[in-house]
Amino acid sequence: MAVTSDTKEAVNVDVFPRQAVEALLRDELMGVAETEADINGFALPREPSVAAVAPVPMDSLAVVEILCSVEDVLGFQPKDATVRTGGYNSVQGALDHILPRLEQQWRKKQGEVG
Repeated sequence: MAVTSDTKEAVNVDVFPRQAVEALLRDELMGVAETEADINGFALPREPSVAAVAPVPMDSLAVVEILCSVEDVLGFQPKDATVRTGGYNSVQGALDHILPRLEQQWRKKQGEVG
């Protein structure tokens, strides 16, 4: 099903919006990582791709709090259980764990099986 926006650009709502979700989560997770790095007295690498894999412990509660950032894109509130108990050791590790679970929840909300 295609929907036309104000800019007359067709948007396919039958496809999981992975890029938008990943971009929002990456930005939010980098904020958490930067805060954790500051608290623990070290700086993250300046290069975003290197910073994303830098070993920075992120508490699961902090990550659960940022799930709300993707609600508008997904059209629903993700489950808190999407986040691994104990947290993550890097931004990329969090993304690798969370994105497939969000896609699974999205597909279920869309009525897809699997």
